[in-house]
Amino acid sequence: MSASAQDFRPDIEGLRAVAVAGVVAYHFGLAMLPGGFAGVDIFFVISGYLITRHLVAEISETGRLDLLRFYARRARRLLPAALMVILATLAAGAIILSPEEQALYSKGAMFASAYMINLWLIRWSFDYFANDATSNPFIHYWSLSVEEQFYLAWPALLMLAAWLGRLTVLPKRQTAQALRPDAIADGKPLHTSPGIALKHGKRAILVAIAAVGLVSFILCAWLTSVSQPWAFYFSPLRAWEFAAGGLASTAPARLLQTRPLLGRALSLAGLAMIGTAYLTFSEDAPFPGFLALLPVAGTVLLLKAGAAGAREGTPYSPDSGRNWVNAALALPPLQWTGRVSYSIYLWHWPVIVYVGMLAPELTPVERLYCLALTLALSALTYHLIENPIRRNGWLMANAARALVPALLLTGTGVAAAYGNARLAVRDLDPQQRLIAASAAEPSTARAKAGCVQDYETVTPAPCVFGDGRRVIALFGDSHADHWSTPLIEAGRKNGYRVVTWLKNSCRASRISVWSAELKRPYAECDRWREQAIAGIIKARPALVVISELALTSGRKIAGSDGDTARQDADWRAGLRSTLTSLSKAGLKVAFIRDVPFNNANVDTCVARALWRDEAPSRCDQTRAYAANDAMAAVERDIVDSIPNAAYVDLTDRFCSATICHAVIGGKLAFRDQHHMATPFAESLEPDVEKRVISKVGR
Repeated sequence: MSASAQDFRPDIEGLRAVAVAGVVAYHFGLAMLPGGFAGVDIFFVISGYLITRHLVAEISETGRLDLLRFYARRARRLLPAALMVILATLAAGAIILSPEEQALYSKGAMFASAYMINLWLIRWSFDYFANDATSNPFIHYWSLSVEEQFYLAWPALLMLAAWLGRLTVLPKRQTAQALRPDAIADGKPLHTSPGIALKHGKRAILVAIAAVGLVSFILCAWLTSVSQPWAFYFSPLRAWEFAAGGLASTAPARLLQTRPLLGRALSLAGLAMIGTAYLTFSEDAPFPGFLALLPVAGTVLLLKAGAAGAREGTPYSPDSGRNWVNAALALPPLQWTGRVSYSIYLWHWPVIVYVGMLAPELTPVERLYCLALTLALSALTYHLIENPIRRNGWLMANAARALVPALLLTGTGVAAAYGNARLAVRDLDPQQRLIAASAAEPSTARAKAGCVQDYETVTPAPCVFGDGRRVIALFGDSHADHWSTPLIEAGRKNGYRVVTWLKNSCRASRISVWSAELKRPYAECDRWREQAIAGIIKARPALVVISELALTSGRKIAGSDGDTARQDADWRAGLRSTLTSLSKAGLKVAFIRDVPFNNANVDTCVARALWRDEAPSRCDQTRAYAANDAMAAVERDIVDSIPNAAYVDLTDRFCSATICHAVIGGKLAFRDQHHMATPFAESLEPDVEKRVISKVGR
């Protein structure tokens, strides 16, 4: 029997199935597994385990590493299927996506082809869990890029560690020979005691893996709370997960082979850890950080427990350790899923992204159809592309035969994506240019650096617009900011200067919230708000204008209602508290009702509609969904009950009795789901002058 047959671990194939099932379940919206994204961490540990085991074995047996042969195997295994899916996704996008989207995501495809998309995502601060990530058909390639970068660096690390470890036991007269950089790579003996050298080389490898893993984990845990995209996407900060698998591959399994009860306990614990991660993690959690320890540790335990079934000279058998968990992982359905898991991972995301664009409200049955399509495409890719190329005898015979085509394939992907990005916006229709320009134009306040303060800032920095003698204060979050454009112009015409007190995602109402951006309670908002209220009272403006994200809109963004009764009570109390503080200080307040909420980015929806020769009205929303009328009535009652406060409702400029419009008067109404596009906001200046300044401010 061949060595490869003896080394094959069917339970690892099943573990791959568990990993890809979690990822697919999460992306397909299975609410029962909100933490399925942790399946990627399982893949990382498995990769670290298998690659380290292979590399250490080669170093031990030959004293060297054939890097070209190693990279050739990786290229045959990964590149053809990945490129084929990239090209197919680009082709489908040319039909489904708007030109601006094609240009943007083609850049992602270009970096995905070169296995560097994780760096591109960091550069543009794409949040894996953000709403806009659901439109990026290439975002899932980030994990493949991290793996490829690991494959590039890991062999060099192990070779260096082994060389340094052997160097420590050399006789003095052989030190000069050992110091040569090619001492391991060319396979020449380093000294006359191979047993001692081997022992020290392996020990040095273990120390190197542990050191890299520890440093990587510490930095990852720290950056998760400081800059989550870096902790999530940057490969050195994920190296600890591969290192965990690497350490597991070098730890002896003899203890478990003689103690099957211990093996069963470890496998059960590992499965429980992965299950807990799948069932309890959420996209609001600070991930990866410390939380990632749970699926990583669970995977390590399953790998080690399964290793008890591997006995020298015999094929692997999980039953030999009487371990039913690992035996279950070797069942045929999981084996098939594990074999095609790479193709499933490649296909599942563009399928659900594109189908979701064509039919935004997918039913559970329709999602099952998407799963069936994914499995069919994956099976075809595995049998027609992935496996035949991987096992091709001509390519396997010589490393260069695989590496040269690999470079050509990579170049093809980069060139095709780059060309598509350029062609998509060449001779762009004027309407498409207008939509893109409208969505990109900042509000008057945001266009001035620092006037809409970031998440971490706690000290207000008011911005002044105009030179009128009287002052209007604009106070609130980004939903106050988008009123800055018409308010500043109306104020200028009426002799007011506008002073803004604005902070991202920080309502004027005294209500503490969770920050999806920071992955923790938004304490900075609470501190900033109190200082802002005190500053506004001290400034004594003639009028305070407040607007903020409606509570119901915030729930739609979060995708979960939670304890709505408690939230409603906190919001009512918080709104009343802020208004009362300003009113008692003798200040007039105009509270502008929030704008309607849309179920998709309006700029993207309208651009896609025009691209497909459809009317922009297909992006309109029913008023029942968009306008939050019931909560607005409660809001009005609270505002009207406060002396010196008035409620300003401009919803009639967005909605009829039944419909809220995406395009109004030929202008794009929103730049995303819930922020006004600045050109449309400019058109509301007469309404703001009439309903805010003229009626309330005098």
